[in-house]
Amino acid sequence: MSKKPYRLVEQEVDRLETKIRKHRLKVVRTILILTVLGLAVAAILYYLYQNKSYDGFQVLESVKREDSAGTRFAEFQGNILKYSNDGAFYIDSQNQLIWNQTYEMQSPMLDLCEGYAAIGDVGGNKIYIMDTQAPCGEIETTRSIQQVHVANQGTVAVLMEENGTGYIQLFDRSGASLAEGELHAKNSGYPLDIAISNDGKKLAVAMLDVNEGSVKTTVAFYNFGSVGQNEIDNIVSSYPYGGVVIPRVEFLTNDVAVAVGDSRVIFYEGSQKPVEKETIELEREIRSLFYNDGYLGLVFENENSRESYRLEVYDTGGRQAAAFDFSTEYDAIEFLENDEICIRNRLECSIYTLRGIRRFHYNFDRDLCMVIHTAGRQYLFLMSDTTEKIKLQ
Repeated sequence: MSKKPYRLVEQEVDRLETKIRKHRLKVVRTILILTVLGLAVAAILYYLYQNKSYDGFQVLESVKREDSAGTRFAEFQGNILKYSNDGAFYIDSQNQLIWNQTYEMQSPMLDLCEGYAAIGDVGGNKIYIMDTQAPCGEIETTRSIQQVHVANQGTVAVLMEENGTGYIQLFDRSGASLAEGELHAKNSGYPLDIAISNDGKKLAVAMLDVNEGSVKTTVAFYNFGSVGQNEIDNIVSSYPYGGVVIPRVEFLTNDVAVAVGDSRVIFYEGSQKPVEKETIELEREIRSLFYNDGYLGLVFENENSRESYRLEVYDTGGRQAAAFDFSTEYDAIEFLENDEICIRNRLECSIYTLRGIRRFHYNFDRDLCMVIHTAGRQYLFLMSDTTEKIKLQ
């Protein structure tokens, strides 16, 4: 019997399988090409979006608002915290009251950390602690308040002064005392600044010592957790800097701190015992500094440039993330929630990306009090008498 017909069938099957493989490869190749093209188009659109500049806006919604003289504003967990000498009011974008706290202060100081806020009377002895739901506690100190800092569970660190001696005291969210200590100028120097970590366990203190014309600043880190209990006075690390004045210390994140001096900026890192990680030597005097949990911004005056100011931004590792010049005369400079940089005065506002692209610029005919980014091209502009939800265009 001849086997030829079977061979023909096998050959036809082989040809069919070859055609199927080629078709599949063609489909896969087409999908890959379309995917690459789609990603390229998306990248181009994203680049154009990120680099597009706007000089106008559309008001989507406007809500009337009445504020007492001297009211200041802060963004607090997506809503607005207003505070003045007479009290604090927490409102939403519709000007609906969430809570209020009445008080009388000569010089209120506000500090925020995640879901907690603390307002203290600098030179006085009252502090109020609030979260996003309601006021939580009240503190009355026995010495003059110099600084107030709050952590993310409501722990409050207070720097106080009496007869030239510095005192530090920690309180819980209800106002109960947790720890306290003295900082004698003759032993360790006079405290210039303090900062508390987000978890409330670590405290940074910058102390200035002037002795026979020589200047030294010591940055000390305290740990009030289990690690610090094994150390003298809870000090887990300390760094002296001769010939340097360091007026600011801050925790950018729970484990990253920064000390800003007149000639250098030092970054520290450590969950328990912060150590030096990076030092940036400064050639010019800092005019302003601002920060969030991802970046530190420094502003310097330009001497030989058409632009008035130089802005440098550093990430939490001390690496430069951005640098550009700008000319807007400003009363406030800050990071928005999307890491854009808002530079403003009463009647003028500029918003820059971290790449130095001026995303928005506008001259107002009414006082601008605050800018909050909400989503995409949408922002809240707190004007002198209205809260306006806007879209850049």
